[in-house]
Amino acid sequence: MRVVVQRVNRASVRSTFYGEATIDKGMLVLLGIEHDDNIGDIDWLVGKLTRLRIFADEEGVMNRSIQETGGSFLVVSQFTLHASTKKGNRPSYIRAANPDTAIPLYEKFVSALQKESGLEVKTGWFGANMQVSLENDGPVTIIIDTKNRE
Repeated sequence: MRVVVQRVNRASVRSTFYGEATIDKGMLVLLGIEHDDNIGDIDWLVGKLTRLRIFADEEGVMNRSIQETGGSFLVVSQFTLHASTKKGNRPSYIRAANPDTAIPLYEKFVSALQKESGLEVKTGWFGANMQVSLENDGPVTIIIDTKNRE
């Protein structure tokens, strides 16, 4: 699993067919799922996100987690995070999981994130054409990959 996490003052995702989901202060999580991802990846990533200290303390130092400051998550599926541009100019998405694999993992990820964090978790719609808007706070943008646990 690969995520791009952005600390936001507000974020929303909109779809012509499904409506809109909006959060105020929190994290926008763009989630890409690979064909060999599993429950272990979900557990590690959910733990990392809920404890990631990217929110400011009283002195303005990034020293607090989303659980300490409150806020919400907005999770948006994004298979393009697994694009390979190694060969040619058209990205290959061969590493991205197909929907039969990705949808159950996406749903388990969202459920685990809500359960472990105890916070509101809103989502986009898997496979839908969506428009994402955000006000990045900082800006703070972090890439996390469960296959490269740095």
